[in-house]
Amino acid sequence: QVQLMAAGGTSVQAGGSLRLSCTTSGYNFVRSCMGWFRQSPGNQREGIAFSDNAGGSTYYSDLVKGRFTVVQDRANKILYLEMTQLKTEDTALYYCAADLSSWGKSAEHCSRQNYDLWGQGTQVTVSS
Repeated sequence: QVQLMAAGGTSVQAGGSLRLSCTTSGYNFVRSCMGWFRQSPGNQREGIAFSDNAGGSTYYSDLVKGRFTVVQDRANKILYLEMTQLKTEDTALYYCAADLSSWGKSAEHCSRQNYDLWGQGTQVTVSS
């Protein structure tokens, strides 16, 4: 049974840091694309960070590039999203997801895939 469990969201001040985790089970963690997505009220869901877990490459939206980093823990099958220099516009419900069909190419390629396996959202609220 495939499971993805996102956690770590909380309320933080602008300029602060936060680490979200996506704990996975029930599929081959390495042989997958994984992504972090977010959605805030009135906005469409956007993909912000991606990992081709096999190759170790990462890809980031311009909205978060230079501030957010994806890190794999292969032993425990956890994908982290390390967030720094948080801004109020980062406030959103954050989701992790996996795609099992397109791994092994690049994280940029992962960013263009349709994701069918989703975790629950975890809320990040950034205050000024």
